[in-house]
Amino acid sequence: MQKYICNSITPTSLPRRNFVKGAMAGSIALGVGNVGKAHSKEYNSSDTSNILTGNEFDLTVSETPVNFTGEKRIATTINGSVPGPTLVWQEGETVTIRVTNRLSVSTSIHWHGLILPFQMDGVPSISYRGIAPGETFTYQFQVQQAGTYWYHSHTGFQEMTGMYGSIVIKPKAGERITTDQDMVVQLSDWTDENPMAVFSHLKQQSDYYNYNQPTARDFFNDVSRYGMGQAIGMRKMWNEMRMSPADLADVSAETFTFLMNGQTPNGNWTGVFKPGETIRLRFINGSSNTFFDVRIPGLRLTVVSADGQDVEPVGVDEFRFGPGETYDVIVKPTDDAHSIFAQSMDRTGYTRGTLAVQKGLTANVPSVDQPVWLSMKDMMGDMSGMSDMKMDSDMPMDQNSMDHGGMSMDHSKHNMQKNSLAIPSQTVNHASSEYGPSVDARVEMPRTNLDDPGIGLRNNGRRVLTLADLHTLGGPLDSRGPEREVELHLTGNMERYTWSFDGLEFGKSTPVHFNHGERVRVILQNDTMMTHPMHLHGVWSELENDKGEFMARRHTIPVQPAQRISFLVNADALGRWAWHCHLLFHMDAGMFREVVIS
Repeated sequence: MQKYICNSITPTSLPRRNFVKGAMAGSIALGVGNVGKAHSKEYNSSDTSNILTGNEFDLTVSETPVNFTGEKRIATTINGSVPGPTLVWQEGETVTIRVTNRLSVSTSIHWHGLILPFQMDGVPSISYRGIAPGETFTYQFQVQQAGTYWYHSHTGFQEMTGMYGSIVIKPKAGERITTDQDMVVQLSDWTDENPMAVFSHLKQQSDYYNYNQPTARDFFNDVSRYGMGQAIGMRKMWNEMRMSPADLADVSAETFTFLMNGQTPNGNWTGVFKPGETIRLRFINGSSNTFFDVRIPGLRLTVVSADGQDVEPVGVDEFRFGPGETYDVIVKPTDDAHSIFAQSMDRTGYTRGTLAVQKGLTANVPSVDQPVWLSMKDMMGDMSGMSDMKMDSDMPMDQNSMDHGGMSMDHSKHNMQKNSLAIPSQTVNHASSEYGPSVDARVEMPRTNLDDPGIGLRNNGRRVLTLADLHTLGGPLDSRGPEREVELHLTGNMERYTWSFDGLEFGKSTPVHFNHGERVRVILQNDTMMTHPMHLHGVWSELENDKGEFMARRHTIPVQPAQRISFLVNADALGRWAWHCHLLFHMDAGMFREVVIS
C-alpha cells in the first residue's frame, strides 16, 4: 500500500533558495472575479473554475498582484488569472475573441499552432500593429483543426510575466479515444525579477544563472575515468572556447519558480478522479525558457497526440518537451494518488502536481536527477567516421577530439574555418555570415537520427519518448515531393549572447520567401550546444526522417545540439509569418526570421 504524505518532499540536491521558493503554495488575486462558465458536456474536466466555452469570448489584459515566492509581484494577466482561462472550441465553428488592453503599453495575443489568416496571427510588426492601451481588438476566424493548443502574448516579455493560457479544440467527429476525464496540465516558469533585468544579466554574462559548473571534484573524477591528459585536455578545450559542458539552459531555478497550472510545487495542483477512470492529460509547455522532462512515477503514459495532431499511440515512462510543444497522454491511475513530476532539463528545479481521488492527497515526489554534462555527441554530431578515436561518444569532449575535426571554431577570435570533413547529406550553399561575429561554432558532421531522447535522458532506466516514436495518423498533408530545398543553420555566440539564423540576427536578416502553393523541404542544422524549439507560424511542419519518410505533423520542432533535421511545408497560407526559437530570450536575442508566402 502506498504511503501518502501531506507535504511535498523537496529534493536535498536543490539549493536552499529553491527550497524557500518551493515552500510557497502560490497565490493570485483575481482582478475581475470568477471567469468560469458552465463547461461543455463534451469537455469532461473535474476542474471547471477557469474554463470558457462557446463561440464568443471577451478577454481583458491587465496587471494583477501575485505571490508565488513570498514576495508580492505584479503579473500580466488575462481575465485576472495565471494562466488565463482555458478556451474550449469546436472544430469547424467560427470563433470571435474580443481582447481589451487595460495595460499602459501595447499588447497582443498569438494563437499558437493554429491555422488561420495571417492578419489574425497576433504578431506585432508582422501580421498587425498590436493592441494599443485602451483598445479592443477583435480576432475572428474559423477553427480548422482539433486538439490541444495554447495562446500567449507576442509582445516584449509579457508571456514571461503570466500572459498565456490553454486552448482545447474538440473534434467535429468526436474524440478518437474516449476517456472519463480530460485535464489540461500547463507548465510554466515564473521569476520575481524584471524579465528585462534577467535578459540584461545574460547579455553581460551568459552563464549568470548557471550554478552547475565543473568543480575540482569533477576534475579528479575525470582523471580517474579518463586519465590526467584527457582530463586536462577537456578543461583546456572548454576554457579556450569560453564555454561550459554544463550549458544546458540559459535560465535556471536560481531565478525561476516552476509552475503547474499556475501553482508552485507546494501549491500542489490536483486533478481529481474516481477509481477506475481513464484520464487524458493535455500537457502544454507554456514556459518562457524551460525544457521540462515529465513523468508520473508508477504509471505508464500512452502518448496519443503531439502538437494537437493524433499519433499512433506509444507507451513511455517519460517525455521531454520545450516551450510551445504540447502532448496528450492517456493514463489509468492504479492508486489513490500519483505525482505528476516535471523537472527542468538542467536539473536545477521542478514542479509537480497530483492526480488523486480527493483534494489534499499527495504521493511521493522523486528527487531531481543529477545533471549530466554535454557530450561529444552534443558538440560534434555524427562520430561514426572517427574510427581512430577510442572514446565514448557520450563522454565530455576534449581537445584531442577537436583536432579530429567534428566542429570548426576559433576559440577567441570568432573567425570560423572549415575543415576537410564533409557533411554527410546534400550540400547547399550557405551565407558567408555563418562565420561572422554572431557565430562561435559550426558543426561539420551533424547527426540526423531522431531516436535520441537528449542530454540527461539517455540510458536513464526509463522508456523516454523520442521524435522517432511519433507517427501522425493519416500521413502527410500532400503526396507531392518537395519542389526545392531551403537550408538554414541555427547559430549563436554564447559570449555575446546572440542567437540567429545563419549568423544573422533579426533586423540584419531578410525574409525567407515561399511561393504560394509550392511544397518545400526545409533543413535546419543546429550549430549550437543548446536545443532549440523551432516554431514556424501559419503552416504545418511535416517532420521527416533521414530517409525522407514522413514522421509527424508539428508546429514546434525541437532541434538538438549538432542535429540536422528536415521537414516539408505546404506554402498554402498567403501573408507574412514569424519563424523563431520559442526560448523567449533566444528569440529576443535574434533567432527570429520573417517568412513571406506570396
